[in-house]
Amino acid sequence: MKKFLRLLLFGFLSWLVTFAASVCIFPFKADNRPLFETLVGVCLAISTVLFTVLYFRKVQGDFLREGALLGLAFLVCNILLDLMLFMEGPMKMSLPDYMMDIGLAYLSMPVVALGVAWSLRGHAAGLPSEG
Repeated sequence: MKKFLRLLLFGFLSWLVTFAASVCIFPFKADNRPLFETLVGVCLAISTVLFTVLYFRKVQGDFLREGALLGLAFLVCNILLDLMLFMEGPMKMSLPDYMMDIGLAYLSMPVVALGVAWSLRGHAAGLPSEG
């Protein structure tokens, strides 16, 4: 139960940080939508990397499983929390429009979580790094 709550917390915090940043830069959306979209993407990447690194500080093994769980928590929390705002809230959008405009970007979150997990797995196994 503790792990589940921790995953939910990290999923929620990843959404909250990205959402708060997007609210701060929202004035750019009207005048320069491409800049707004780019900045939101950068905020999403920063949030994902930050919370992935913080999550894995307490993980001792089974890295790929933990990365998959974290990536799933990120994806589900971000989409569900967004849908509460975008399906019925002040920024109402249809589900297909939401997925094309915002939702698909969240697929990057499991990619980051699994990438970090893969790296940690190799490091823990003593596999040589390339380079």
